[in-house]
Amino acid sequence: MKQKTESFKRAALPKAPTSIKGLDEITGGGLPKGRPTLVCGGAGCGKTLFAMEFLVRGATLYNEPGVFISFEETEKELTANVASLGFDLSGLIQQKKIWLEHFQIDRDKIEKSGDIDFASLFVRIHSAIENIGAKRVVIDTMESLFSGYHNPAVLRSELRKLLQWLKKKGVTAIITAERGDGRLTRQGLEEYVSDCVILLDNRVSDQSSIRRLRIVKYRGSTHGTNEYPFLIDEDGFSVLPVTSLGLNYFSSPERISSGISRLDTMLSGKGYFRGSTVLVSGTAGTGKTSMASQFVEAACKRGEKVLFFTFEESPSQLVRNMCSIGIDLEPWLKKGLLQFHATRPTLYGLETHLTTSIKIINKFKPHVVILDPINAFVIGENQSEVKAMLLRLVDFLKMKRVTAFFTSLTSAGENMEISDVYVSSLIDTWLLLRDIEIGGERNRGLYVLKSRGMAHSNQIREFKLTDKGIELLDVYVGPEGVLTGSARLSQETKNDAEQLLRQQEILRKQYGLERKREALEAQIVLLKTEFDAEQSEALKVIGIEKARIERFTQDKEKMAKSRKGDNDNKVVTAGREKKVKLLKSHLKPDEPK
Repeated sequence: MKQKTESFKRAALPKAPTSIKGLDEITGGGLPKGRPTLVCGGAGCGKTLFAMEFLVRGATLYNEPGVFISFEETEKELTANVASLGFDLSGLIQQKKIWLEHFQIDRDKIEKSGDIDFASLFVRIHSAIENIGAKRVVIDTMESLFSGYHNPAVLRSELRKLLQWLKKKGVTAIITAERGDGRLTRQGLEEYVSDCVILLDNRVSDQSSIRRLRIVKYRGSTHGTNEYPFLIDEDGFSVLPVTSLGLNYFSSPERISSGISRLDTMLSGKGYFRGSTVLVSGTAGTGKTSMASQFVEAACKRGEKVLFFTFEESPSQLVRNMCSIGIDLEPWLKKGLLQFHATRPTLYGLETHLTTSIKIINKFKPHVVILDPINAFVIGENQSEVKAMLLRLVDFLKMKRVTAFFTSLTSAGENMEISDVYVSSLIDTWLLLRDIEIGGERNRGLYVLKSRGMAHSNQIREFKLTDKGIELLDVYVGPEGVLTGSARLSQETKNDAEQLLRQQEILRKQYGLERKREALEAQIVLLKTEFDAEQSEALKVIGIEKARIERFTQDKEKMAKSRKGDNDNKVVTAGREKKVKLLKSHLKPDEPK
């Protein structure tokens, strides 16, 4: 008999979406539904805010009322603390979508012979759940509940009872806990009895604060395992899962102008690829920001939106400076096509810079993003961290099909083909600006170090900052290389003089040839006239001779006829034909015979 094999169907773990930006992506849909989740971390890392936003989003977006049990902050304090983030707890409480419960612990009454009585806590949680039909519960924090008790066995037993009771109630619970020394929590118990553990970290590096999130474990579900930067701002809690970005983004074949026609010619005549990453590096004063501004103006003229991150100049100063070279950015600011974001790199940490930038990009939705300069983030020996941040940003921009334009300051005397943050592998088109010193002058030069996916020029081109923008000049090469400045002007003057001499020589030769042609034509006319005269005279003589021969022939025929002698007639006729042939041989082929 044939046995019937039933195919196994994969069942997904039910999850409760958090709607916290980025978190649902790395958790595969949210927190485990109907199960407890531990959120642990040090002071100030955002545990309470994380839990509160989970409740608010559930109540407002998914119609899942929530209960918040607090052991530290009162209802009034919680309401005031989250109001600045746009959470109207008072309104949600009136609508019976949120229930705030402050549970004050009296350790002298709770501790009885080493045992902990959770009955009153269970009663209050049960009452709150029943009052609003809660689907989500937050307990903040466990340290306040367990402080003062040092029996691990009892603590673990009572904690397990609490979590099992919450599971039976069918609610999705978040329990917050303080991080311990070398452990996820101070007691080292909560992480083992929780189905999901999320670690929040707030570290300080080079005097900058960096917040990161990591999912330590998630029973029954796959999840992201990296550290993810997160941001707490006026819109709440947001996670940036950029480390999960891959290399599967779309590469557009469309080309866009750099704003400099001769530079476009150097890039196979069409400019940059849309969605590519462009780096312009060079020493101070070589025109990096000017080249970025020229690209900004070209993009705005095409009707594209540009987001300009500047880390060294204020927007007002940058706009004023660009006006000196004929680039007016003010109209594009007024039209809303150009937006500046100016901050000092030391204002906050790299991850916060990254998350802030991503947030602004998502809100403004630009076609082009400028970072000027990227090496401003390098402080001390953090090149690897800066490269990691830029890698995430580049991947994000490529996924969004946004063209990125970076500038980087290089130090004089160093290998200029190595960037300070070692991001050359991330760059699609790299333009290198340099000073060229010849004849006691310093002039600006440009060349394309690399440009992926296109043929490009290998020439070093001098360029000037004029009142009409950036202008690439003609190439003049001397014994010592490319001629620039006065040497170039001298070469141009020399070339113009040589060109003038060559033109004059050509005119002289053309005039001589014309004179010879006229003399030849005159000589031909004279020879033809002489020939015509001689021909006319010859024809007259020939005509007279023919007439004489004809007359002589006729007389002979008459004489032969009168004598009636045939033989004589034939002789005379043969002689006449011989003379006629002789006369005809002296005539030209085209003359009448």
